[in-house]
Amino acid sequence: MAPKITGYKTHDVRFPTSLSGDGTDAMNTDCDYSSAYVKLYTDSDLTGYGMTFTIGRGNDIVCKAIEELAKRLLGKDTEELFANMGKTWDYLCADPQLRWIGPEKGVIHIAFGAVDNALWDMFARARGKPLWKLVVDMTPEEIVNATAFRYITDALTREEALAMLKEKEATRAEREAKVREVGYPAYVTSAGWLGYSDEKVARLTREAVQAGFNHFKMKVGADRDSDLRRGKVIRSIIDDPQYLPAGHKPKDPSGPDLAGKNAGPTGSVLMIDANQVWDVPQAIDYVKSLAEIKPWFIEEPTAPDDILGHAAVRKALKPYGIGVATGEHAHNRMVFKQLLQAEAIDVCQIDSCRLAGVSEVLSVLLMAAKFGVPVCPHAGGVGLCEYVIHLSLIDYIAISGSMERNVLEFVDHLHEHFLYPCSINKNGRYNVPSDAKEGYSIEMHEKSIAEYEFPGGSYWQSRGVAQA
Repeated sequence: MAPKITGYKTHDVRFPTSLSGDGTDAMNTDCDYSSAYVKLYTDSDLTGYGMTFTIGRGNDIVCKAIEELAKRLLGKDTEELFANMGKTWDYLCADPQLRWIGPEKGVIHIAFGAVDNALWDMFARARGKPLWKLVVDMTPEEIVNATAFRYITDALTREEALAMLKEKEATRAEREAKVREVGYPAYVTSAGWLGYSDEKVARLTREAVQAGFNHFKMKVGADRDSDLRRGKVIRSIIDDPQYLPAGHKPKDPSGPDLAGKNAGPTGSVLMIDANQVWDVPQAIDYVKSLAEIKPWFIEEPTAPDDILGHAAVRKALKPYGIGVATGEHAHNRMVFKQLLQAEAIDVCQIDSCRLAGVSEVLSVLLMAAKFGVPVCPHAGGVGLCEYVIHLSLIDYIAISGSMERNVLEFVDHLHEHFLYPCSINKNGRYNVPSDAKEGYSIEMHEKSIAEYEFPGGSYWQSRGVAQA
């Protein structure tokens, strides 16, 4: 008999990253990277782990919403749930009273992301495969059945998705072999947080170049002169061949992987991220004034659900060779659908748990592939790098078939709290997760939970935080 789901437990886990300035940007000036974490239990030893990311206060509210959604799974046969994960996703989404407080956005939706991801983690563990491998080994029909299609069939039908997946099916194995060998391209944000001094930015940039990275992201939007100055500091290092690792030659800025990215003479690319601080006209003027540091794109120039605003920014910046990227705060697949339909973005930045789990992510990966827009996931937060490498591998191997122009965000924070942390090879690329037991790689060490659970964990208690 298949295991049945018997229970769940949530943990409000908060890390004090605000003390070091990690994660700081023009909008989010005070971040305590946090995980609204859930364990799904069965009547066997099979357990599923999931989480969604927040930056501190309110994490407890998300945990409460996770519990309300997880209740819908109690007593369910796991194999029946796994047999059609798209249908399971629809069921989780269908509680009319919980739906009312979204619908499909905000707290209830990111909580849904944690629960759906925990179920996918359980599915992968039940099959003894990492999550990405579970999905790329599915038939095209199984992937389509695992995908959330409601409200997007005007942009992508199930039949179109099936045809796209079938077209890539025969060559999956060679792409899998290639990415296992070379790794998945990454970019680094850890050098570019707004709370860092110029000296720290320079040191971290030099270290990132030495580590093999050639795409770098900097936070902007608080002070134009400061942004220009920091951008020139970063450019002075990434454009200078003397800082390249031993044996590394400059890359061709006009090569197929770098053309159109404003790459400098060593083939290094700079991206900038405003985290939603501007109105549309302000965004256009501000980014024009940063044109001399030659960014590939401006990320989140304005409100994340202003589709036409993003389209206007993109149109205005096109003559300057600067693109637009967004998605980490896109509520759901419908926002991505409209961004793609309105030709508002050059780069699609999915988030693994603001979208409601793997089934909704699959719908966005498929739409982006149809529209020819590269997916470069957001991963600036605890647990997000662990999650998104799986999603980028699914995109490359089974959906888009390309990783040439894609780069996946990497931030070097808090990986030590996970049993199966992501890792980067000497060429600045993600290694492929390959442990049969890791599922979606999001299981956290029990000692980390005991230390950082809020407010009762030992770290918070030692600082006098009152018990709830």
